[in-house]
Amino acid sequence: MKRAAPDLKAQAKRAALNALKRARRSADKLGVELSEWEGEFLGSVEDRLKTYGRAFGDPEKGAAGQALSMLQAVKLREITAKAKGEKKPMKRTAFGRRTKSGSGE
Repeated sequence: MKRAAPDLKAQAKRAALNALKRARRSADKLGVELSEWEGEFLGSVEDRLKTYGRAFGDPEKGAAGQALSMLQAVKLREITAKAKGEKKPMKRTAFGRRTKSGSGE
């Protein structure tokens, strides 16, 4: 009996939803506090995935068969790393003029 070809869009949607759930679960399990923005990001992306099957509308932001845009995937990886305790939060620094020595002062 021949098996039907897998639905790649549905696979991408399931993979993205599972990645979102894993990030949230690992943060809860380890007691890592996600920022308000990160929690809102995970929730809004999950809602858009369930509603539309993908979390972005502009086709130039990601591949046609993907559920997350390139930047959303990067941000999800950063949140997952933070939730697992693998990575320190990124330090924000002010932009300054560079001198010849390369330092900002």
